[in-house]
Amino acid sequence: MMTTIIGISLENRLETAIDFQRIITNFGCNIRTRLGLHPAMDDVCLNRGIVLLEVTGEIDALKNELSKHWQIQTMEFD
Repeated sequence: MMTTIIGISLENRLETAIDFQRIITNFGCNIRTRLGLHPAMDDVCLNRGIVLLEVTGEIDALKNELSKHWQIQTMEFD
């Protein structure tokens, strides 16, 4: 089975988090791992970040939907 890693750059994560969550919830059966990274310090939490998704199966619809809203990069593994 093919495994794909999708990296999504979220520049306005506070404003787009609800839409992003709605999209990935629709593809929840294909998402094995989700990792969110954003710069944060003790008193500052920046409004940008990167989300990495490990996905399997037919994921073209997910990639297409995400790329309508955000910049994405993918890596595929056998």
